[in-house]
Amino acid sequence: MTTKRDYYEILGVSKNASAEEIKKAYRKLALQFHPDKNPDNKEAEEKFKEAAEAYEVLSDTDKRSRYDRFGHSGMQEGFSNAGNWSVDDIFEHFGDIFGGGPFESFFGGGGGRSRGRTRYKGTDLRIKVQLSLSEISEGVKKKIKVKKSVTCTSCGGSGAKSSNAFRTCQACGGTGQIRRATNTFLGQMYTTQTCSSCQGEGQIISDQCSSCRGEGRIMGEEVIEINIPRGVVDGVQLSVSGKGNAAPRGGIPGDLIVAVEEVEDKYLKRDGINIIYDLYLNFADAALGTNSEVPTIDGKARINIPAGTQGGKIFRLKGKGIPELNGYGRGDQLIHVNIYVPSKLSSEEKNIMEKLRISSNFTPDPSQSEKGIFDRVKEMFR
Repeated sequence: MTTKRDYYEILGVSKNASAEEIKKAYRKLALQFHPDKNPDNKEAEEKFKEAAEAYEVLSDTDKRSRYDRFGHSGMQEGFSNAGNWSVDDIFEHFGDIFGGGPFESFFGGGGGRSRGRTRYKGTDLRIKVQLSLSEISEGVKKKIKVKKSVTCTSCGGSGAKSSNAFRTCQACGGTGQIRRATNTFLGQMYTTQTCSSCQGEGQIISDQCSSCRGEGRIMGEEVIEINIPRGVVDGVQLSVSGKGNAAPRGGIPGDLIVAVEEVEDKYLKRDGINIIYDLYLNFADAALGTNSEVPTIDGKARINIPAGTQGGKIFRLKGKGIPELNGYGRGDQLIHVNIYVPSKLSSEEKNIMEKLRISSNFTPDPSQSEKGIFDRVKEMFR
C-alpha cells in the first residue's frame, strides 16, 4: 500500500500557511501540471490530482483541523473526494480556481477546456457512533444504516424518464456557460458566466423521471461500513468521502461525518492514553498481602498486593492502556489503591480493633522509604 504524502508537503507550504497562501500554491501547481499543458503525461495528471486532493482538505477549515490533529491515519480511507475524481471532476469542483487569473490568460479562458455541464455537490451528513473503551483500544468496523438522499434507481440519477428525454441547451450550446466579450481601453476582455437557461448543466430535461421528479435522487437508506482506527478520542470527527447525501442529477455526493462518542465504562476511566482503575482493599488484605483480580480493557488480570500496601499506592500494568493515534506506543493501566474502612462494626470486630489500636505496631510512623501521595503522583508521570 502506497503511503500518502503530507498535504502541506505536496503544496509546498508550511503548516501555519494562510488560506490565501494555500490557494496560490495550488494554482501554481495546477498550472504546472495542467492536463492541457501536459497532454498524455500520466505522471503530470497524477500530480495534478494529488494537488487537488491536498487543496480540497487544506482549503476546508473543518477538514484541515482534523488533518492537523490526526493526519491521514486518523481519517477514513478515501477521506478526500479528490483522490477518486477524474480530471473533469476537479475542473468542475474548483471552477473558481480555473475560471480566471493566470489560467484565463494562459489558456485563453476557462482553463483551456470546455468544462461541460455543472455537476452539483451533495450535502454532508453527520452521525454519532458510540464506542466502548475496548472498541477504541482495538479499532473497529461498524455497519450503520443511514437514512439519506440516494440515487434514484429508476433513472440512474439522471432525472430524466429516458436517455432520449434530454435536449441540448440552445442558449449555451451545451457548454453550460455563456462567454461574453467586452471592449475596454486595455483591449477585449472575456467573462464567463453560468448559463441561466440550464443552470450550467448544458442540457435540459424535456421529460422528467416520475419517481424523483427530475431530481435524480430520492429519500432512502444505505448500510455503510465505517472503519474506525484505534486510539480515537471522544468528540473526534471522521469523514467517509462520498457517503453523504446524493447530489441532484448525478453530481458529486457529500461526505459522511462520523462523530465518535466514548461510552463511559463502569469500572475503568480514561486519562489520555492511560487507563485508571480504583482498587478497594480491606484493611486485612492491605496489611497481610493478597492477590487481587482487576478488570482491564482486554479482560481480567491478577496482580500481587504485597504485605503492608498503603492507601494511595499506584500499581502500573505496562501496555494495558489505549494505543496512540498516529503512533506506535500504548498507554498503561494505573491501579490506585484505596483502603476500605467499614462504617459499622460488630461487637466482636470492635473488640479486635480496640486491641489493635493500642498495639505499638499500629501507631503511624512513616519511614523515609515511604513516599507521600505527592511524590507518588510525580513518580507516576515521569
